[in-house]
Amino acid sequence: MTDAARPARQPPLSPHVQVWRWHITMLSSILHRVTGGALYGGALILAIWAICLGAGPEAYMSFMTILGSIPGKVVMFGLTLAVFYHLGNGVRHLVWDAGHGFDVKTANLTSVATLAFALAATLAIWVIAAMTGAL
Repeated sequence: MTDAARPARQPPLSPHVQVWRWHITMLSSILHRVTGGALYGGALILAIWAICLGAGPEAYMSFMTILGSIPGKVVMFGLTLAVFYHLGNGVRHLVWDAGHGFDVKTANLTSVATLAFALAATLAIWVIAAMTGAL
């Protein structure tokens, strides 16, 4: 096939997930944005808790019943994970702001470390809560 007979390959108009190869730092960036959004939801839950606390014992007990249900605990576990992930990745970004950790090996290692920290801290908090009867 000659060069003239080959169809011209059109590059994409803009970068897209089909163009980029997935890697841990890309996942880390996406998770940071997702957990930031989840924390807005957590702030709303906290505001509703405060409103119910001020509204009286019946409203507070209703809210705590919902929060103590299986779906409520799943949401709270997810929020705990989001808090710790966002915290760990925020520290990672502070280190980047200082001009360190940009080489590929360090960036990948800190991404994995952030995920491990978030999971370990979340499990530790929930184990402590279960041991003290808070669940």
